[in-house]
Amino acid sequence: MASTTQALFRDDSYLRTAEAEVVAINERGGVILDRTIFYATSGGQPGDTGHFERADGSRIAIAATVTGETKDEIIHVPAPEQPVPSVGERLRLVIDWDRRHLLMRMHTACHLLSVVCPFPITGASVAVDDSRVDFDIQDAGYTKEDVTGKLIELVNADHPVFIRWITDEEFAANPGLVKSKNVRPPSGTGRIRLVCIGENAVVDSQPCGGTHVARTGEVGQIHIGKIEKKGRENRRFRIRFGPLPAA
Repeated sequence: MASTTQALFRDDSYLRTAEAEVVAINERGGVILDRTIFYATSGGQPGDTGHFERADGSRIAIAATVTGETKDEIIHVPAPEQPVPSVGERLRLVIDWDRRHLLMRMHTACHLLSVVCPFPITGASVAVDDSRVDFDIQDAGYTKEDVTGKLIELVNADHPVFIRWITDEEFAANPGLVKSKNVRPPSGTGRIRLVCIGENAVVDSQPCGGTHVARTGEVGQIHIGKIEKKGRENRRFRIRFGPLPAA
C-alpha cells in the first residue's frame, strides 16, 4: 500500500528547511517521510536534491526525488554509498535552494510563454538553464525577438503569482483551464491546484503541481534561444536566462 507524504511545497514553494519523520524505506533504499519540502519529478519539472541532517549532525545526501505508486507518495533517493535512516527517525530536511529557485523561475517563465503563445501544449521540460515548451501550431510567424519582447513585458509588469485550489466540479465546469493537448491533471481527489498569474488571475490560470516564484519580476532576464520545427504542426520554443544575444 502506497504511503502518503504531506507535500509542504504545494502551499509554500519558498520553504528551504523542515523537520520530518521517516515512515518507510522501500526495497531500493528510497526514503519516504511523513512530510517533505522536496519536490518530486513531475509535470516536466525535475525533483529536488539536497540533504537530510540527522540528530548526530551527520548528513545524508539526496540525489533525486521521485513519485511512487501515487503522486502523494514521494520517494527521496539517497546518493550512492549514503547511510540509510531508520523508520521513526527524525530528520532535518534541506533542499538545494539555488537549484530549486532557478527551476521556480524557469517554470514560471514557461507559464508566461503559454500566455504569449496561446496554443495547445504538446510537451514541456523545465531545467536550470534551458527549458522548452512545445506547441501544436504551424509556423505562425513567431520570431525569437517578438516572443522575447512579450515575455519581458510580462516579467517587468511584476504580476503576482499565487496558488488557488478548486473542486473537481469547478474544474469539470471549466475545461479551458487545461492547456496541455494530451495530458490532463489528476482528478478524483476532491480538489485541483491552479497556478494563477495577475490580480484575480487576469493573466493566466492553469492546473499545475510545480513550484513557482511569487511574482513575475522574480523570473528575471529571459529570452527565447531557439524556435524549432518538430513536425508539420509542432513548434518547440526554448527558454534561456539572460538577454537575447545580439544577432
